[in-house]
Amino acid sequence: MTVPRFTQATSRAVSILEADVDTDQIIPARFLKTTTKDGLASALFADWRDRPGFALEDARLAGRSVLVAGPNFGCGSSREHAPWALAAWGFKAIVAPSFADIFRSNALGNGLVTAAISPAAYAALLADLAGDPEVTVDLAALDVRWVGERGPTSARFAVDPFRRRLLLDGVDELGYLLSLASDIARYEATIPPDRAVGAGPVPGGPK
Repeated sequence: MTVPRFTQATSRAVSILEADVDTDQIIPARFLKTTTKDGLASALFADWRDRPGFALEDARLAGRSVLVAGPNFGCGSSREHAPWALAAWGFKAIVAPSFADIFRSNALGNGLVTAAISPAAYAALLADLAGDPEVTVDLAALDVRWVGERGPTSARFAVDPFRRRLLLDGVDELGYLLSLASDIARYEATIPPDRAVGAGPVPGGPK
């Protein structure tokens, strides 16, 4: 199966810098009754929308696809609705000093790239955000780039190699397996008939 191919995202950033933002803050539990992704953009940070100056309520930031977040972003429960809602709003990549592991896995599985950069690089990015630079999250090169007061700056990040390959190729796990169908068939052809699946118990094995 195909998913949107991701090579890089370039955008001015939206900043939500609080530490330990959990999945219930990203999308409150009352919105989890749906099993589809329809309408989740309006549920994103629903309980924060009335905060004065909250970023998602600033019309000038509409259409931006890079989120700069605080440390341990996405902690809490394993709800997959959190990356669904972020992607529905239009985010393609999130830059932070750290992410909760389950959220990172769910995000990458839904085409949302999580770029965890070093504390020093993160501090440099925060210092430059006042200038509203374009931020590029490059999955092919595994770096985050922007131009700040000190000129061009880049920071490395890591992504699980298998997840990275899927996103660069624009396929999900099933699509990856289907792409190997001919290799699987060639391997199966080498299995002796008496050892093939359904041929009966393996000699010496359990009866």
